[in-house]
Amino acid sequence: MRVITGIAKGRKLKSPKGMETRPTSDRIKEALFNIIGSRAIDVNFLDLYAGTGAIGIEALSRGAVKAVFVEKNPKTVKIIKENLQVTGLSEKAEILVQEADRAISLISAKGEIFNIIFIDPPYLKDLEKTSLAMIDNNSLLAPDGWVIVESSKLDTMPHEVGQLKMFRQEKYGDTVLTFYQGT
Repeated sequence: MRVITGIAKGRKLKSPKGMETRPTSDRIKEALFNIIGSRAIDVNFLDLYAGTGAIGIEALSRGAVKAVFVEKNPKTVKIIKENLQVTGLSEKAEILVQEADRAISLISAKGEIFNIIFIDPPYLKDLEKTSLAMIDNNSLLAPDGWVIVESSKLDTMPHEVGQLKMFRQEKYGDTVLTFYQGT
């Protein structure tokens, strides 16, 4: 796993041993950022269920102003911190070590909003739908912002959740990226 492009291009990222986390492959990460394109520049980025932090780190490398990483597993958080140090991006990052729903409430209470929110929870647990509803209810998405969900092809993603409407869906083997915008 590596940073694909930007100021940290080519830096290798650590990932935990075993199957506790399922890091987004470089192929899917590259496809995701080809779709996002210049929208990653000068934005606030939320990496929900951050795992190794690879997606948020890629966003920072490509020009995001700030990334907030939400991850409940302390062992994985240690890896996020190491990956941020290796890439030299620690100063642009904030890490919240807690459950996603609790983090969303905390972020909302602080009045923060994000241009891009990436959600990659454990597959087949319907956490995507809960997180989408909480993001909508707490108004975390900036006007014209995007919420992007990585899920299993076996998960059925809703076409709309509150003010969030699906506008694109891409399949890559067993993985699906679903894109939402606010109305």
